[in-house]
Amino acid sequence: RALASKRVMSTDNENNNVSHLIQEAQSLFQQTFQPSSSSPPSPSSPPLSSYHCTCAPGRVNLIGEHTDYTQGLVLPLCIHYSTVCYGTGKVIEDVGEGGGGICRIVSTNQGGSSNVYTFNSNEIEKVKEPKWVNYILGVVAQYTPDLNTSSREVVSFDLAIAGDVPLGSGLSSSASLEISVARFMECVLGDDRSFSSVWKCNETERKISIERAVRCRRAENVYADSPCGIMDQYVSSCGKKDCVLMIDCRSLDYQQVVMGGGKEHVDKPAIVVCNSNVSHSIADGEYPIRVAQCQTATSILQEFTAVTNNETKIESLRDATLDHLKQCQDKMEDVIYKRAKHVITENERVLQAVKALQNGEWETMGLLMNESHDSLKHDFEVSCEEVDVLVDLARSYKGVYGSRITGGGFGGCTVTLVKREDVEGLMCFLKEGYKEKCGLDCSCFVTDAADGSRVIEL
Repeated sequence: RALASKRVMSTDNENNNVSHLIQEAQSLFQQTFQPSSSSPPSPSSPPLSSYHCTCAPGRVNLIGEHTDYTQGLVLPLCIHYSTVCYGTGKVIEDVGEGGGGICRIVSTNQGGSSNVYTFNSNEIEKVKEPKWVNYILGVVAQYTPDLNTSSREVVSFDLAIAGDVPLGSGLSSSASLEISVARFMECVLGDDRSFSSVWKCNETERKISIERAVRCRRAENVYADSPCGIMDQYVSSCGKKDCVLMIDCRSLDYQQVVMGGGKEHVDKPAIVVCNSNVSHSIADGEYPIRVAQCQTATSILQEFTAVTNNETKIESLRDATLDHLKQCQDKMEDVIYKRAKHVITENERVLQAVKALQNGEWETMGLLMNESHDSLKHDFEVSCEEVDVLVDLARSYKGVYGSRITGGGFGGCTVTLVKREDVEGLMCFLKEGYKEKCGLDCSCFVTDAADGSRVIEL
């Protein structure tokens, strides 16, 4: 477990986005939890070395949408928008009726220093309001089993949070928050305690990063009532600069995919993300319905193959083929058939996309992205008018290989693969066309694959 809270000198200290977030979090922490400069320091104030700063990015998914909760394949990358946690904490012995594990949290996005939320780490239960707190409560609850309960250990901390991942945009602001808080918890618990409820010996950084994602996905499922898959937490925890991750959501293994196979002479396209500024919450409405529909399709396929083919075992839609689906089409409602069709074909598109990216076949990659969007629009029905306008505009512009919705759907962002020389023109075209057709403003940015979560040395 020596790698659990590994500290790295982050090049993002030189990155304006992250540097600004660090300053915001530090300032908020000082305003909220530390005495004024005119007051004498508190005897209990920890030394500077006891302060921890962690960072976890949001993500954009190139292809592989609504497949992670059916044990499928996804192909996301980290972006340069993140959540930073700054604070201090310690593990103590609870000697007073369970009152020792006092934790205080504050966020720049949730009222600042005037809105401090306090809870006891010994008595964690999800709350009705404020809902954003549940993401943090859920993560802390995943780490309390690592404490020595026979010694009555509890964790206590003060934490300030700053983030710039657009909320409700489909860029995984929640996973960014969860993973950054998880990293902070690992710093507070230390290497010897972190993950001790899972392993009794040292593990690799890769395995620890995956277990962190598993914990944070569980936190969101249980405490935020979101039936999300593991993709968002996984890539935020495990992502690597200049790499897209092909994640197998069944085995929980991953493959780092370098665009163009790492060849210097390859003219790599740019990735443009465009936010429709139509908000969504995946814990409400249509998202859980899609999850249930996929489960229904799986059950029908399982029953059918159990009778007709004993050699075929379908544990999830990951195992099904279009032939399987067509053979039992008359046993499904049309809407269930369409949902399963999307997932089955999307998994195949991910495999093809990995090859296209590695070989620098940008036209092929663009076609796959277009097919993915069309499937999400017609078969999975998670797009919306505003997003479709952005996709259609992008596809009509010179130099664009392909464009699609990204994220849970029902709003959020599009992702577009475009020749680098056409990036600026495309972004202006999208902003003008979107305003004209929808009467709304959209925001665009260019991204490459950023680093995943890390502990930042200040």
